[in-house]
Amino acid sequence: MLLPVSQNFTRPVPTLSLIGCYAASFYCLTFALNTLPIAVVYATWSGLGIFIITLFGYLVFEQALDWRAIVGLLLIVVGVVLVNSFAPQK
Repeated sequence: MLLPVSQNFTRPVPTLSLIGCYAASFYCLTFALNTLPIAVVYATWSGLGIFIITLFGYLVFEQALDWRAIVGLLLIVVGVVLVNSFAPQK
């Protein structure tokens, strides 16, 4: 999400923000791995990552979404909810 703003890592402040966000996201990922099975964590992480990036692209960069993309995003959210509803806790 910050890559276009950093102009391919040529602007220092957005580049440092991008690196900080990646570090924070992997730090949070380690906490999720302590309580949930690895398959559930990575499926959720990937699905919600796609959903959030697409939503951010739509809201901030005004990227178009057609009905197929919206249905796909809704299916991702439903899948994440279902997987996490039945996932055993560690």
